[in-house]
Amino acid sequence: MNVISISSTSSADRSHVERRRLILEAHPEVRTLFGKDDLTFKITAGIFAGQLLIAAILGWLGLSYWPLTLLLAICVGAFANHAAFVAIHDAIHNCVFDNTLYNKLTALLADLPNAFPTAMGFRCYHIKHHSHLSAYDYDADVPSHWEVEWVGDSTWRKALWLFFFPAIQLARLSRLKGTVPIMGLWTYINAAVILLFDIFVLWAFGPNALLYLILSFWFSVGGLHPLSARWVQEHFAFGPNQGTFDYYGPLNKVALNIGYHNEHHDFHEIPWRRLPELTEMAPEFYKPLGAHYSWFALLVTFVFDPRYSLRTRSANVEAASAAQLVPVPAE
Repeated sequence: MNVISISSTSSADRSHVERRRLILEAHPEVRTLFGKDDLTFKITAGIFAGQLLIAAILGWLGLSYWPLTLLLAICVGAFANHAAFVAIHDAIHNCVFDNTLYNKLTALLADLPNAFPTAMGFRCYHIKHHSHLSAYDYDADVPSHWEVEWVGDSTWRKALWLFFFPAIQLARLSRLKGTVPIMGLWTYINAAVILLFDIFVLWAFGPNALLYLILSFWFSVGGLHPLSARWVQEHFAFGPNQGTFDYYGPLNKVALNIGYHNEHHDFHEIPWRRLPELTEMAPEFYKPLGAHYSWFALLVTFVFDPRYSLRTRSANVEAASAAQLVPVPAE
């Protein structure tokens, strides 16, 4: 297997910029997919209400029911919070409303079930992920050197890395250069809103309710949950000449199409609900690319197969970027 190593330079993967240009030349009708989708706000409100209801019931049952709390967080809460995270993602790209303020408020609402302030911090560094994809000094999605060296190809260390991924992702922010200041006004607002909400949950429903929300957040991002394989799926090189990989499996239905990652990087103006239409409009650009169809299978492969380590995070050098842009005529 050919694997592209992590770059230590600040050069970025520009393949998505070039593919976007080629697709617009071949399929100008793609522009009809650009726009907003306020269904995301409605889904966000539903997730918030549903998570609060489950938390309230578990709070009423009390901490003695913590095994049920853990089970529900893994089987229900993780998927709900993950979908809420996708709503934050679309709101950050202003794909929910025309008004920027409304998009920020949608992100704050989606962040409430997480019990931790993540939305505005994510907003700060995610834009750099797009503009400086795979550049070590600017992209928080690239593992830090200490992660790569410590994890190696060890099965138990890869498992531990995925379990604690929420904390590891946060630790990467300190190394980034030229990033929008994280501690801005909206970051403080985000932190204050989450703190007040957590206090309310504790006061109104008790500690087991807050425990459910915290566990839901943890397993939606890490915790060795199948959803955590998403972070491996998106930019780890599981094949040559490709730096971004899609997931086309059934969990896209509950993950709001977050698996359509090449499509999103090519056209961040397209809301999540319309990304499959992009794939169908330009099949010669997307169908030939390598993709994953099971997050669970990917999780098992990554953890147990010694061929895969944090070194397989693709930096997508120029030759690889160019190679993946050649469209294949649709049959």
